[in-house]
Amino acid sequence: MKAKISVSYRSVQLFRILLSGIFLVASFNHILNLEKTLNRIDQARFKGIAYFFGNPEYLVIISGIVMMIAGFFLLIGFKTRWAAIALAAVIIPITLTVQVGQIHTLGPLFKNIAILGGLLFFILNDIQTFKKEKL
Repeated sequence: MKAKISVSYRSVQLFRILLSGIFLVASFNHILNLEKTLNRIDQARFKGIAYFFGNPEYLVIISGIVMMIAGFFLLIGFKTRWAAIALAAVIIPITLTVQVGQIHTLGPLFKNIAILGGLLFFILNDIQTFKKEKL
């Protein structure tokens, strides 16, 4: 049995738009501040996760491009579920590599956990079926 919860279409739209902002800003930081991002990886306790997947420089560039494209799709509401899946696939290894295991990054760790919660909302819910209602 699926429970139905009535929510405002406008609130979901605002949630989607506001959530996309962090990825658009992060994508530009990854691409324009490549050295700074690479230094953060090298100082991370679990930097081995990044090196396991390949050259961190390529990973940072690829993640920046993915966050830019998927973040834009999330912003405009195009293929929202797929955009959220792509963004979750990027934020999980970033969180495990850079934030986990560092006491001074507890705030950013829980910020990323909250962002992942927002992405899960769009992954688990069929946003396309929400009806536009007058407020």
